[in-house]
Amino acid sequence: MAVVVCRGVAVAAAAAVLGVLFLAACAPAQAAANADTDRDPRLRGGVNGGTECAVCTLSVALVEQYAELKNASASEALSQICNLLPKGIRAECKTFIDEVGPYIIEYIDNHETPDVVCKAINVCTGPCQLFPPPKEGVDNAVARVRKTVGLRGLPRDDPPAFCKFKIFKPICDLIVALDNHTPYKDDDGDGFSTWHTLRGADWRGKDCSDTNAAVHPGARPVDGDREVDSNCNGIYGIEPKSGKTYEELYCADTNPMGTIVLGDSASAHFHIPYQYLSVVDWDNTTFANILPTLENEFDWPMLSATTGFENTTQWAPDVTGKQNSTYQVMWRRNRCVHRDFQNIAVNGARAGSMNSSIVQSMSRLQKSDYPALVMYALIGNDVCNGHPDTLAHMTTPKEMHDNALDTLRYLDTKLPNGSHVFMMGLADGRILYDTMAKRIHPIGSLHHDVTTGQVYDFLNCLSISPCRGWMNSNETLRNLTSAHAALLSNVLKNITQDNTFNNFDVHYFPNPIMAALKEWEARGGKAWQLIEPVDGFHPSQNAQPLITEQFWKYLMQEHPHVVPKVNPHNADIARIFGDQGGY
Repeated sequence: MAVVVCRGVAVAAAAAVLGVLFLAACAPAQAAANADTDRDPRLRGGVNGGTECAVCTLSVALVEQYAELKNASASEALSQICNLLPKGIRAECKTFIDEVGPYIIEYIDNHETPDVVCKAINVCTGPCQLFPPPKEGVDNAVARVRKTVGLRGLPRDDPPAFCKFKIFKPICDLIVALDNHTPYKDDDGDGFSTWHTLRGADWRGKDCSDTNAAVHPGARPVDGDREVDSNCNGIYGIEPKSGKTYEELYCADTNPMGTIVLGDSASAHFHIPYQYLSVVDWDNTTFANILPTLENEFDWPMLSATTGFENTTQWAPDVTGKQNSTYQVMWRRNRCVHRDFQNIAVNGARAGSMNSSIVQSMSRLQKSDYPALVMYALIGNDVCNGHPDTLAHMTTPKEMHDNALDTLRYLDTKLPNGSHVFMMGLADGRILYDTMAKRIHPIGSLHHDVTTGQVYDFLNCLSISPCRGWMNSNETLRNLTSAHAALLSNVLKNITQDNTFNNFDVHYFPNPIMAALKEWEARGGKAWQLIEPVDGFHPSQNAQPLITEQFWKYLMQEHPHVVPKVNPHNADIARIFGDQGGY
């Protein structure tokens, strides 16, 4: 496991917008496409140039579009792009430009299309193309460019060329360093951090002591928390009149329960800001949040349906829409659970990887922590991959059964008695193509020349699509993918009906996406507003509170015994402890 200094890595990683675009465009797709294989830490993958081709095409497109928008040369545009970044990393950006510029500047100034440029420099090697071709055709244009400008091919070896650039190497190293999905900064090893990003407090409740492993969110109070806030909920000390601890008075009889999600990129709330790929929206605020965005792997767990706790206004213009989460509902019902949440979700996760490694990054002490409400939410990657023969690479019903059951058995050794586990069914992803295919993609916003359907086709041609089965013009394949998803959902449902566990009950929760869509449309919304516009795959911020709403509606109707009672002391807690230390 590579060890890196996180802030330095983030600065280096954000040193160029093109580096950002590399991650934004390709990292999630590659994680999903390779989820059922041994993952290459350098993010190799695909055919016809694969990941590198997508990086090149999108990056060149944005530079060309920005140059056109500003009536600037390629060199001037690259310099101006660096100036859009936070001041502290502009110098590193310009260093990157010095490295990559010679490969592309002359081509861009000649107004070659991104597909032509990336084929001319030998990054894209096959028939895949994203943008409208030149009148002479792509192949003829490539031959002409190579003859007049010359071949300036990037080296293609192992690791891929982008890792050869020193400005990108820290990105590659960071990807490796975060591969265990635990907080990067965790001095006492309790699974909680005082840092927000790098799997820290944005993902799990903030630690209030990183030198004592017994002190962490979700812990039962020690000696009533007379002097030390052992569970970081901001409630501690002695009430003067009664002589009792505040924990004893306000929390002891309220059955506190934490909130945990074991999931994939949907649960992590993967989101690429629209404006990152839309040059018409670029200004001095566009990349203001690029450092934490990179450090959180383009995930936004603090705004997600299960563990969200922040307001979207804190992240404007990157995120817009309302926010509500299962954790927040739990907290509003009982302030004693402040900070008791964990988002154990990983981009590309599926039943096999959850069982083999991801679930083990959950932090819960069976004897000394409170019970938890756990959501097992792997809603797509067991049917999603980028392989041309995608059906052959889907998780089989037996694999789904064995891995999911093994995960539950592991949870039975970790979760405190009295916990509850809900297994969410897989989504019906046919909504993706039906809703998004004809919409203009952000990368085509300047000329309205690229649709999301064309992006789907481009990623499929490169074999790096996060979900060839659903993000595909072949309706039969989309239907077969949904049929397999329904089959795997039924496996999960049967597991909940056929098995019992010592420390928790387990229930099946039908995937809420379609119900959320119906509710959204009934309120006057449009289906496309619930899907991320950049990747055309994940639930958007608009969808997050709707998912929460559907889950709580289901709980109240089907499993009211799970719903915690409202703490009658909430007002007293708020009056005495205010924001309880915040987040």
